[in-house]
Amino acid sequence: MKFAIITHVIHKQQRDKYFAYAPYVSEMNVWTQFVTQVLIVAAVAGQKTTAIDSAYHHKEIVFIPIDSIDVLNWKSRITTFFKLPRIAWQIFKAMYQADHIHLRCPGNIGLIGCIIQILFPFKPKTAKYAGNWDPKAKQPWSYRLQKWLLSNPFLTRNMQVLVYGEWEGTSKNIHPFFTATYWETEKAPIKPLTFANAIRFVFVGTLSSGKRPMYAIALVEALSKRGYSVQLELYGEGKERIVLEDYIEKNHLKSFIELKGNQSQEIIKSAYQNSHFVLLPSKSEGWPKAIAEGMFWGCVPLATSISCVPFMLDYGNRGVLLTARLEQDVDEIEAVLNDEIDYSRKRKQASDWSRNYTLDVFKKEIKRSIGITAKS
Repeated sequence: MKFAIITHVIHKQQRDKYFAYAPYVSEMNVWTQFVTQVLIVAAVAGQKTTAIDSAYHHKEIVFIPIDSIDVLNWKSRITTFFKLPRIAWQIFKAMYQADHIHLRCPGNIGLIGCIIQILFPFKPKTAKYAGNWDPKAKQPWSYRLQKWLLSNPFLTRNMQVLVYGEWEGTSKNIHPFFTATYWETEKAPIKPLTFANAIRFVFVGTLSSGKRPMYAIALVEALSKRGYSVQLELYGEGKERIVLEDYIEKNHLKSFIELKGNQSQEIIKSAYQNSHFVLLPSKSEGWPKAIAEGMFWGCVPLATSISCVPFMLDYGNRGVLLTARLEQDVDEIEAVLNDEIDYSRKRKQASDWSRNYTLDVFKKEIKRSIGITAKS
């Protein structure tokens, strides 16, 4: 089977190997276990690989490079307009050659793919929508357009659309899905932790305004002002780093708040294992991997009530749903800190729940999805 992946994820090449963002590649390595050849349509950057990049495992990869595009300003929109014909042609050719078409959404390339796949109504297709499928969520017009296209069974004939969460009123081609990081064999007892020493918080994600790392810092800073011995480690890079560094410096927070940058999955795993809480006050998510990963290793999750997060946290029974109102959120966290029995219960429930979603289960679901699609 020739399996065509249409994606916005930027790739890097070193010799005969292709690299991209590790969590994405880890998932695609599971998808591609069931196919004989992989066609990847994506942009390539001339940058060196970093700690958060990983390589595809498949031996038969045909890479079809395209230009990266964005529509953030008028200049980039004009440039994108002139790039579109070539990008569309490359995507069309890959789809024509493929036995199975796989779209990665949301994203600009995913949107183009959503439109072009209409020309292939009889080919088996899957689309993984890795964003927030909540119909009430405020999102860019391009995301809304992709959701409309993917929700139309006539325009997405022979396609399964995999989304995070179950939502009322969805069309018959929409199927709830999830993502995973760890295999069954990686399960190990969670590390015993108490509040006797510093209470450890971990944030894992892009340092962008959408992820709200500044709010994570504000929460831990407020707990420190209330007399708690706390420590926060933030893993990731992004445009907000300079702002965060400046804030930490000016407010003398270096003794308990540290920006760790991009790190390997093993280092991140160790951070989860040694932390009491995983913190993600994001504005928008699909199925936030950082939350699921932290829960897997016994971190009690502190996350905003968006998309699948309330379901993941059992509506507050195995974590704290943040409101983005500082004093209220600090009060909620403090209530957990003052009740170690409740904390231990939340911790166990979080870990037990997350460990239901391993890569072993994920692999079975992908195999089933490809099989069902091929027969439909």
